[in-house]
Amino acid sequence: MRMYDIIDCKKRGLALTKEEIDFVVQGYTKGDIPDYQVSALLMAIYFQGMSLEETACLTMAMASSGDQIDLSPIQGIKVDKHSTGGVGDKTTIVLAPLVAAAGAKVAKMSGRGLGHTGGTIDKLESFEGFKVELTEEQFFENVNAHHIAVVGQSGDLAPADKKLYALRDVTATVDNMSLIASSIMSKKIASGADAICLDVKCGTGAFMKKLEDAKALGKAMVDIGNHVGRQTMAVVSDMNQPLGYAVGNALEVMEAINTLRGKGPEDLTLLTITLASHMLMLAGLAKDVEAAKNQIQDLLSTGAAIDKLKEWIKLQGGDERAVDDFSYLPQAPYHRDFCLNQIGYVEAINAEAVGKAALVLGAGRETKESSIDLAVGIVIHKKIGDKINVDEPVATIYYNNEQKYNLATSILEKAYKISDQQIEKPDLIYDIIH
Repeated sequence: MRMYDIIDCKKRGLALTKEEIDFVVQGYTKGDIPDYQVSALLMAIYFQGMSLEETACLTMAMASSGDQIDLSPIQGIKVDKHSTGGVGDKTTIVLAPLVAAAGAKVAKMSGRGLGHTGGTIDKLESFEGFKVELTEEQFFENVNAHHIAVVGQSGDLAPADKKLYALRDVTATVDNMSLIASSIMSKKIASGADAICLDVKCGTGAFMKKLEDAKALGKAMVDIGNHVGRQTMAVVSDMNQPLGYAVGNALEVMEAINTLRGKGPEDLTLLTITLASHMLMLAGLAKDVEAAKNQIQDLLSTGAAIDKLKEWIKLQGGDERAVDDFSYLPQAPYHRDFCLNQIGYVEAINAEAVGKAALVLGAGRETKESSIDLAVGIVIHKKIGDKINVDEPVATIYYNNEQKYNLATSILEKAYKISDQQIEKPDLIYDIIH
């Protein structure tokens, strides 16, 4: 088998075989195939596309290029959720205990964030003492006995994807649907879950800015998952403004706790109930979505979800007192209201700009080596469709440094667009894909 022939085959629009795809992925991961040949193949794929069969083969080849997590010691169907990422996206902290309280097995590996704010693992470290690393035995025992464990990604999951993504990034081949979908799904498949619920974000604060692209990505990932024997579905949701009100690690944890108490923002609550109900369906714990939603709402209203959160935090060594008393969470030394000095209705909020403002405050990482300040961030008070008056704050900024505060305010000022006409609130859920 020659790399030249594989490139030529795809250049002419022909389908690659599983053996050819395995040859490329294995050879490139080992360093036997040079960058320039893989670059040529990626560009051929970019223009000629890949079939579902090819995309599934590429996904599995990347998933098997490194460690694959064996979750078979955990009884029952293991469900996982993945979000394509956005601003204020704290859904895992709400979803994991909620779904676990309903009886589903949540065995999840999450990453640290590189960007606006921390990832789920960073946010969980807002609970003092929370262990993001567990032994394999502890992990399995927690899920079997308590239905929940969330840890940092360990081992070497899908190293081929890391190497291929780095090459795509410098060869203008990132934005190909098959390559994006296989990249995301390779890590999910390697993580070992039986069923996968995907939250595909769309809008200014998401990777996919256009709705048609977000729907296409959702369908591509669902097709891959189902094709390789993992029950998979996707929810396409709005990210044209931050999810909920809080943007920043400990601030988002507080909002997640309030949501589990049934007192969370309307959009975060709706998205949580939607995702959770589909996760229960995937786990075989509800006869239909309506029954699943009723079950989820009962768990929120009875306090069972908040009890499961406390149990989970304690299980992983964290201080569960923070669930009832936010003073046990990291606190920023300063906070100040932010006003726009305008009258009107919020027409648009650039979610990405809000994320950048949180990043300059120290809530996120610009590089892998950056440290995160878990306490800082922004709490939005006015969202699309809301009315504002001249002296009414649109947000509160939590900060530790005056210079960072000034930088954040200069970014926030440009994030809002105000209209003198009443604005309709946007839809949150665009599509559900099975």
